[in-house]
Amino acid sequence: QKSMEDEIESILQERIMVLDGGMGTMIQQHALTEEDFRGHEFKDHSRPLKGNNDLLSITQPDIICDIHKEYLLSGADIIETNTFSSTRVAQADYGIGHLAYRLNRVSAQVARKAADAVTAQTGKRYVAGAMGPTNRTLSVSPSVERPDYRNITFDELVEAYTEQAKGLLDGGVDILLVETIFDTANAKAALFALQMLFEEEYAPRPIFVSGTIVDKSGRTLSGQTGEAFVISVSHSKPLCIGLNCALGAVEMRPFIETIGKCTTAYIICYPNAGLPNTFGGYDETPELTAKHIKNFALDGLVNIVGGCCGTTPAHIRKIAEAVKFCKPRVPPSLSQGYMLLSGLEPFRIGPYTNFVNIGERCNVAGSRKFAKLIMAGNYEEAMSVAKLQVEMGAQILDINMDDGMLDGSTAMTRFCNLISSEPDIAKVVPLCIDSSNFSVIEAGLKCCQGKCIVNSISLKEGEEDFLQKARKIKLYGAAVVVMAFDEMGQATETETKIAICSRAYHLLVEKVHFNPSDIIFDPNILTIGTGMEEHNLYAINFINATKTIKETLPGARISGGLSNLSFSFRGMDAIREAMHGVFLYHAIKYGMDMGIVNAGNLPVYDDIHKELLQLCENLIWNKDPDATEKLLHYAQNHAQGGKKVVQSDEWRKSSVEERLEYALIKGIEQYVTADTEEARLNQEKYPRPLNVIEGPLMNGMKIVGDLFGAGKMFLPQVMR
Repeated sequence: QKSMEDEIESILQERIMVLDGGMGTMIQQHALTEEDFRGHEFKDHSRPLKGNNDLLSITQPDIICDIHKEYLLSGADIIETNTFSSTRVAQADYGIGHLAYRLNRVSAQVARKAADAVTAQTGKRYVAGAMGPTNRTLSVSPSVERPDYRNITFDELVEAYTEQAKGLLDGGVDILLVETIFDTANAKAALFALQMLFEEEYAPRPIFVSGTIVDKSGRTLSGQTGEAFVISVSHSKPLCIGLNCALGAVEMRPFIETIGKCTTAYIICYPNAGLPNTFGGYDETPELTAKHIKNFALDGLVNIVGGCCGTTPAHIRKIAEAVKFCKPRVPPSLSQGYMLLSGLEPFRIGPYTNFVNIGERCNVAGSRKFAKLIMAGNYEEAMSVAKLQVEMGAQILDINMDDGMLDGSTAMTRFCNLISSEPDIAKVVPLCIDSSNFSVIEAGLKCCQGKCIVNSISLKEGEEDFLQKARKIKLYGAAVVVMAFDEMGQATETETKIAICSRAYHLLVEKVHFNPSDIIFDPNILTIGTGMEEHNLYAINFINATKTIKETLPGARISGGLSNLSFSFRGMDAIREAMHGVFLYHAIKYGMDMGIVNAGNLPVYDDIHKELLQLCENLIWNKDPDATEKLLHYAQNHAQGGKKVVQSDEWRKSSVEERLEYALIKGIEQYVTADTEEARLNQEKYPRPLNVIEGPLMNGMKIVGDLFGAGKMFLPQVMR
């Protein structure tokens, strides 16, 4: 027997399906009074109930059933239950939160009754359990003065959505539709609840997910782009992803196009009847709405169409007629092998992506400044550390609150909430939630509407613990870092690193069904130059393990904590930075994809002093037993106190073209404006300002591009 998902998918492959239209629009036409909403059961209720449309499934079930039937007889294949606000959270405003389960079950039964009646007459119809966004949000503070404050938690939303879903499922729905998503974090709580129910209590049903782009900026109310939204919810394997509400079909079209290009799910689209007029009503006629949606269908953009606010059975009838003979969208075959992450915007790591910088400074164990600010409760100023990392080129931010003096979960929650309210950070970078305490990791994941990385899990406590944590991470929709650490301890030898990572990979892929592209291995960058002979091969072992892991474990990425490498030279910044630059130059060639680094302090390989460069090469590749002593000697003679050698201004004596190229390559801003103006004033050589751009400025950028492509320069230097 076909599952419900297979049954609906087989229809979607054949034709465009039709969803119903606005429930509220139809209820308004009945001009119901407070007494009508109350019915007999709630006649003495202490709060006003008019406007609580969901309650009508209990107090006026015939009206709701008739509306469902009108839509079905107008051509809708799928009707939505009257449960948009039927969570305990939303119903609390009316003082009937305790009735949430009953509301959902009864509403599902009313819709089921209507669908079954029409099915008997005209063929199979389906019921989608509508799960709205609630009136609370996980990503936005209700208080301007307290940007880290939230008036609901992830766990409270999961509990509310679980209760709602149970009522809908017990009432007989075929589909669960998480809709009108203005905050993806709320949607992730709903999806978490559904996945848990399908694992533990109920047979799986198809999941539809529909976001809401609020205006022409192309973002949800909480700031995500359409593509970032798709990345954030795709872990739940929805059968359909799409958009509804806020916009009419014309305004929604570019965003439907964008979403359709970045998902293999089917596309659902149910816009409003145009934009609201000055009175909040909708004027777009059924014919015009149908015309717009037919154009969507003719261009191969949609699989399910319907209407939202302002649409009526007349709109649905015209839409159904318009798309009847149109071919459904064929989901694209997207390139495999990309790791997809998101903050407010998407971040893709593909086969040809250069080294990815994970900023290390938002770590109470790794940054004294950050730790001091967090310990003092000065979270707003601690945000400046995160901002600086982003400005210096960090593409992902590692957040760690592991300190015995801190409540790690509380600190992680507060800081992640602040980041989500800071667009300069949230817009640019996804987060890497870092802790040795899994409850702290969960606290971080519960705050993030985007797709994060978890850093980290390992086989240290055995397979069962590893699998349990991996399954939880998958439910949250995050990628994962796996340390080369098992029951026997931390791997130091090449073969052991490879064996542990291979074992973990097969457990994740075969038992947890983890996407291989969401797996990152950390084969342990360990400290060299300690004076202990057994440590001399640590860098080589990491590099060799990296090469084999990338060759034998398809899709997996490699990362590592770079500062560990040079820990024995702490206090000697010039030496440490040179070691990092040399190590990365080689490790990247062997397959290292990303690393936890101090993004602003990575030197350009070709800029490292030749003597220092050779000393670092000798230490990393274990070519000289005295490499450590020689490096220490070099540090004492060339970089007292670990300070860097001051840049010489000898280059200022060169031609203006050479000066501009040099400044671009070295990231020196001081003279660029004056030198560009000097070149522009040379009318004989540069008749137009564009000639300056196409000449020395472009020459400098070409060299920067070549160095970047060769792995001798990293993104922070390119940005500088």
